[in-house]
Amino acid sequence: MIYLDSAATTLQKPPAVARASALAIRHLASPGRGGHRPAMAAAQTAFACREEVAALFQVPSPDQVIFTFNATHGLNIAIKTLTEPGSRVVISGYEHNAVTRPLHAIPGVEVRVARSPLFDQEAALAAFQRELDIPTDVVVCTHVSNVFGFILPIQAIAALCRSRGVPLIVDASQSAGCIPLDFQALGAAFVAMPGHKGLYGPQGTGLLLCGQTPDPLLEGGTGSESRKQTMPDFLPDRLEAGTHNIAGIAGLLEGLRYLRRVGVETVEAHERRLIRRMGERLSVLPGMEIFRAQDPAAQAGVLSFRVEGRDCEELGEQLGDRGFALRAGLHCAPLAHESAGTLETGTLRASVSAFNQEQEIIQFARTVEQLTARRMG
Repeated sequence: MIYLDSAATTLQKPPAVARASALAIRHLASPGRGGHRPAMAAAQTAFACREEVAALFQVPSPDQVIFTFNATHGLNIAIKTLTEPGSRVVISGYEHNAVTRPLHAIPGVEVRVARSPLFDQEAALAAFQRELDIPTDVVVCTHVSNVFGFILPIQAIAALCRSRGVPLIVDASQSAGCIPLDFQALGAAFVAMPGHKGLYGPQGTGLLLCGQTPDPLLEGGTGSESRKQTMPDFLPDRLEAGTHNIAGIAGLLEGLRYLRRVGVETVEAHERRLIRRMGERLSVLPGMEIFRAQDPAAQAGVLSFRVEGRDCEELGEQLGDRGFALRAGLHCAPLAHESAGTLETGTLRASVSAFNQEQEIIQFARTVEQLTARRMG
């Protein structure tokens, strides 16, 4: 199988990730729940993971690194901390349902979409500038579109938010580990990310980087201040009620260590090279529509396409039968498809990781050519 669905989850991971998770299941207890050796070893593993995250993303303190189940969990915490009924919230035109659904669930929230054409970073910034001319309570913006790989100008958007005094929530689901991200320089209120995509950790892991103290989404035991019936007022305990996914955290720690050894910039260059190669080979096929940026700096390791007269889901199944794993449809982001004009058809989405090779891209393009030529004939 040739795996081209890393925007959903990275299936190919450093071998140390699985080994660490397996060892944790056998040897680590619950961090903060005892003074015995297995509990203390678990606490050391969890803190080491926070330290790796803080170093990778320039977070001032490891205590500002919160473990979550996934990026959606972190986004819910951030959105429900900053957004109240009646709030005015500005989002980009490329947000995932992990952003739009929590906002929709809060009564009376005015959601304004900063609409801009696909891959136009200047237009995206201008759209946010127009929307922020009206008093705004919160901005939520994805760093990279999960459908198209469009890199939004998050540094400029963050600077705009800081100048207007508007708190910013960043969805780094498709950028964390794939594109350098400096949390301190952004000055964001929160940055949410999954552990199981570009950080090469196991599923069921995520991170929330906190620039301010959030409201708990869950209440329960933390191993600290047990006499009180309110959640602790300090991080990370305030947000980490219940037993940690220590096997997942141990695996995530090894994924982070791999990234630090290889270098995020190296991964970024590799993924962009593969996506450019894929776009070049697919673009010459008859009936093919490729969604790619003229400026390579505006697109990460994700490429969407569709073929005239072909159903995306059907073509995706045919590719799956031939050993290629990729995703077809709306990718849980109808707003992004609305912005790009693909809402009625969806797209086929190929996404790469550090473990893909150029020969795989060539094989994939050849197979797409065979399938589309057969139908055309």
